[in-house]
Parts: sequence; structure tokens; C-alpha cells
Amino acid sequence: MSLARILSRTQLGLAAPLVQVELHVGRGLPGFAIVGLPAPVVRESRERVRAALLNSGYEFPAGRITVNLAPVELSKQGGRFDLPIALGVLIASGQLPAPPRAFECYGELGLAGELRPVSGLFLAALHAGNAGHALIVPAANGDEVVMSGHGAAYGAASLREAAARLSGTASSAALRPRAIEAGSSAGADRGALPPLPALTDVAGQWQAKRALVIAAAGGHSLLMVGPPGSGKSMLAARLPALLPPLSTPEALEVAGIASVCGLQLDASRWTRRPFRAPHHTASAHAIVGGGPRAMPGEISLAHQGVLFLDELPEFDRRVLESLREPLETGAITVARVGSRLTLPARFQLVAAMNPCACGYLGDSVQPCRCTPAGIERYRQRISGPLLDRVDIRIEVPRVAVEDQVRALALPPPHSASVSISDPASQVQAARERRLTASGALSARLSVSQLQACCALPGSSERLLRRGSQQLGLSGRGVHRLLAIGRTIADLAGSELIEPPHLAEAMQLRRSLPGS
Repeated sequence: MSLARILSRTQLGLAAPLVQVELHVGRGLPGFAIVGLPAPVVRESRERVRAALLNSGYEFPAGRITVNLAPVELSKQGGRFDLPIALGVLIASGQLPAPPRAFECYGELGLAGELRPVSGLFLAALHAGNAGHALIVPAANGDEVVMSGHGAAYGAASLREAAARLSGTASSAALRPRAIEAGSSAGADRGALPPLPALTDVAGQWQAKRALVIAAAGGHSLLMVGPPGSGKSMLAARLPALLPPLSTPEALEVAGIASVCGLQLDASRWTRRPFRAPHHTASAHAIVGGGPRAMPGEISLAHQGVLFLDELPEFDRRVLESLREPLETGAITVARVGSRLTLPARFQLVAAMNPCACGYLGDSVQPCRCTPAGIERYRQRISGPLLDRVDIRIEVPRVAVEDQVRALALPPPHSASVSISDPASQVQAARERRLTASGALSARLSVSQLQACCALPGSSERLLRRGSQQLGLSGRGVHRLLAIGRTIADLAGSELIEPPHLAEAMQLRRSLPGS
């Protein structure tokens, strides 16, 4: 036959639309044309395919070869189309029979015919499984594909192996799917992972630890303000240990984003929530996403996890302002010429900053060298609308030398069993209570949901009115204040938001410390 069709998929943000690789070998002067909106790297596959076919012992047709990547309006990127194009040449030239079932093929070809891995195959495998298509992928992508749970995926190390599998003459079995459940000991054969940093490593800072537990229980954003060396980064790194493991749907989302970005998937980290800490010099595209190929940014890589921004005022103003929309909606829309993509970005923001440019405003040991005007300019690097979207703001003072020495001298506490006073257990219980009652964490409740679950006694209502006026809270500020109070009540096992819960929430919902 002179016409062949092989299935594959392109990558468009977090989508993997189906692409038919149509190939025709006809009469005429020898030529090799690829149409259908291919990127330059896809057009370059002509030379890779030609060399791989010849070096694998096949003949290259002498006629005119036309490759159409349909639908034509979709942009095609990367080297993943090398293998389907090469297999299409073999079928159209009669060197290989047509496959007995629908196969999706992926892989970059080396000049000697070896099959090299490509990125984004986790999402492609998920979509192929839903469509009931079999898969042929590079052997190096095998671990990534089996984690999707696909039951008819085959790995190949070379073009000849892929051709044998497509024709049904290969004897190798399909890759065994490994759909990993939340909480399972995934990847135990790879060696145990080191435990996450615990709060017990931090000396003192009881208020900051309490705020961290509240933030973890309700999914609240958190800003820590304190002098250098007070432990802000150390505290932020211990938030993941308080969060419950990812559920299976959440883990699939996180793995899909990582796969699209070319990050290696590790089965042993399947249920661990992501923790992203970009440098303050990162651009808006790096944080939010976008660029020529509209790739996910750090806020999407932190989806279902934690985004830590250290030295918050040092970030570019445009970068900080771009966080306002995803903090409210849990998603970010990236618009480019000819495309518009919505990327998930339901992250928990944790930020840290110094109280002033020199870092020692209000410090008990080191005097501040900044002028009042300099302090004001430093604070104004963070806009009011962005600060209003940060739920909890706390001061992290310098730890006393005695507390540091005592923490280093004493042995770590014995953790043979987890007691009810364990903060991670308290966070888990509070989250389950709120998810069962409202279907969402406190920080993600709408106004109507908060009204339904935030029963206020008369004393609490009077305290809310008086505190909101004194703090000068906006409508969003009152909403966030109630959400924090609801989280504190959940931690206490209370159905009502009592005055002590609301009072503690007001202490956590102050202006920037020192202002």
C-alpha cells in the first residue's frame, strides 16, 4: 500500500490532543515533505528518519513522500513524531504490514535507529488509556508510562523493536501497569525516602509553629516577617510534613504537570506534595507559565502543594501582581496568539521577608539602620491588593541564644508512635472534618459556604464587628478572617466559632508586623 496512518498526540499545555500521522508514498521526483503546522524540530525529523531507516536495515523509498500531521490547526512540537513517521514510511512502502489494532507511537530516533525518550508521555498515556489505544514508547519512558496505569503499553529500544511490536511479531510482554494508590509504599524497591523535615527541628518560635499548623489545616496562605536568621525558611520547609499525602486524583494531576515540564517522575514520591522555592530573580513566565510553547510555570508545578517565595519584596513587581488571580481562582489563564490555555495552580503560598531593607527593624539585638522613608519604600514593594489576599501574617523574631543552645544540646525526641498531639495528626483530623462538612478546606470556601458553616454565637459576632472595624478589614479581609476562625475551631473540634477562636484569627490577620 502507498498510504499509511499512525496515531500519536501533540502536547498543548496540559492537554494531549490526538494527531493522525498520514503518510503517502507516490510517484515523482524523490522528496520528503512534512505539512500540518510542524515546528522546525519536527521538519528536521526527515533527516533523522532517513538515516534511522537505512541504518536499521530497511529501504528508503525513492518516490515522493508526503507526511500530513492532522488536524492541521494544532501546533506540533518536539521529536516525538520521529517514530510514527518512520513506521508510516515502512507501512506505506510495503515493508511492514498495517497494525491489527489502533496504536499510538512516540519516540525520537537516533541516526543508528535507537529510540530516545521524550517528555510529556504520562499525559499521553492517560489519554491513550481512556481512548482504548495501545502504546509503543521508548523503553526509557517505561517507568513514566506504567505509573499512568495503562494496560497495553510496550517499550522499545530501537526502530526495529517498535516495528516488530507494531506488526505483532514481537514476543515481549506489555509493560505491567502500576497504578499507585495514595498512602501506599510506592517505590519501596528503590529504597526508603528520607523523612520530611519536622517542626521539632525548630527551636522556639511557638507562635510561628502554631500559625504553620493552622495554615496547613485550612490551606491558608502565610507571610512570615522577621530578621535574617530567625528561621523563616526553616519553618517553611517543614510545612510539607504537616500536609496529608496526595490522593490518587491529585497525584495524577501533579504527575501530569511534572511530565509536561520534562521532570523525571519518581514512584517513591508519588504521594508527596510538591514544594517549589523559585529564586527571586525568576521571570513572570517562569513563575506564571507561558513562553513560546505556553509551558506551566512554578505556580502550576506547585499545584496541590506549597509555593515558597523567600525574600518576597525582592521579586519583580509584575511577578508578584501576577499571583493575585491564581490565589483567588486556583488556576491561571495564559493567552498567546492563536491559543488560550488554562493551567491549574491551586497552591498554598508561603512567603518570607525582612521587616525592612537592612532586616533588623524591631530586632532585640541589632539596631535598624533604615530611615522611615526607606522602610516605607521597602514595604511598598508589596501591593495592598496582594497583601489582602494573604490570609495569615506573623512576626518571626530572633530566637534567643539560650533556646538555640538548649535545642542543640538535647537529643531529638523519641518518635516510636504518633500521638493525638502530633501536629500532622491534628492537621489531618481538621482537614477531614472540614472536607466532610463542606467539601472544601476553609481557605477555599465561598461566601455562601462560609455562611453555612460559620455559626457565630452572639459574643463572637460582636467581636467580629469590633475587630473588623479596628483592623480596617475589607470585605475579602472579613471573609478570610472567618475562614481562619473556622480552621481554628476545626482544630479544636468545635462546631461553633467561639470568641477565643476568632481572637486568635485576628492576631494572625494583622497588618505587616512593625508597621
